Amino acid sequence: MNPFILGLQARNLTVEIHHHSAYQIVLSNDTPFNSTISGKLKERIHGFLIKPHVTHFCVAEKGTLNVLNIEPYSDIGLELAGRFKENEEYIVFDSPSETHTFFQTAKDSLDVHHVIDALISKIPTVVFDERVTKIVEYIRDNYYKSDITPQTFADIVFLSPSRLASLFKQQTGSSLSKYLLWTRLRQVIYLTLSDKERSLTDIAYDTGFYDLPQLNKYMYEMFGMPPKALKFSSDLIQVY
Repeated sequence: MNPFILGLQARNLTVEIHHHSAYQIVLSNDTPFNSTISGKLKERIHGFLIKPHVTHFCVAEKGTLNVLNIEPYSDIGLELAGRFKENEEYIVFDSPSETHTFFQTAKDSLDVHHVIDALISKIPTVVFDERVTKIVEYIRDNYYKSDITPQTFADIVFLSPSRLASLFKQQTGSSLSKYLLWTRLRQVIYLTLSDKERSLTDIAYDTGFYDLPQLNKYMYEMFGMPPKALKFSSDLIQVY
């Protein structure tokens, strides 16, 4: 599978409590920030790596944060999964040196592109069940369709919905519904930040949501802010 990283650069960021289906790396460009992760306050940290579905929020009223959202099914997502100890939900970096050590980047640079390059250099070779691969490819090509159901997926690979759900969860660590939602929101973020003149209502319709209120609801749940706030506080770093 190809790696997929969606990188954002956020300024003066404050987000509400949320969780998402991606692995997420948050790194400070300049000043320390505070974050509450799984109910525990982490003060004056320089970054963290967090597993999917762990609740958290950040307050960085000064400075700039680099946010890398990494698809759990991607090669990089699987590589990151192997860096956690048993029952560990997140890894906090209290200083720039801890960040450099963890990602094996040069100690004289805080350039997030170096982190991305370091991640890509460690991509493992993984063989996936071909039925899961078919579903991922289908979602990639058809995420914008609003009538997708569990039976839609089951019919593609000739499995019952429950058997497919179990297989997909075992291979990816994500449910089918969460993966579809993550794919849609990932595209929302890309379109919002790559074409800031485009209507958010149009983006909602074009990515499989019924309307803008539904998109706002899921953006709050998974990113702690509506797409409008994202549009005016963030820039796209890099997409793989």
